[in-house]
Amino acid sequence: MVVRSGQRPALSDDEVDRIFRALADATRRDIVRRTLTGEATVSELTASYDMSFAAVQKHVAVLEGAALVTKHPQGRERLVRGNPDTLRRAQALLEQYEEIWRGRIARLDALLTED
Repeated sequence: MVVRSGQRPALSDDEVDRIFRALADATRRDIVRRTLTGEATVSELTASYDMSFAAVQKHVAVLEGAALVTKHPQGRERLVRGNPDTLRRAQALLEQYEEIWRGRIARLDALLTED
């Protein structure tokens, strides 16, 4: 694996699994979206969904385990903040896959235009 100066290493298979499992749920994707635009407490997040505080807290824990959000205390509350760095790293992985497929399509196009 090549790591350029200032770049984080590629995601491990376990990290990729955690990220995409976490993002497979619509509520968790919405929590990520909300916390990327501004911090929110778990209580504030709970008000946005038709589920219990404990259920939202579990969603946040899954996102935190995937490093998609971070939590930090502020008084008695826990503020949840989206982590754009993890999303960038996942996007870089998807871009690598896209490059592979674009290369395959280009080779197929070249093969079909021969003659």
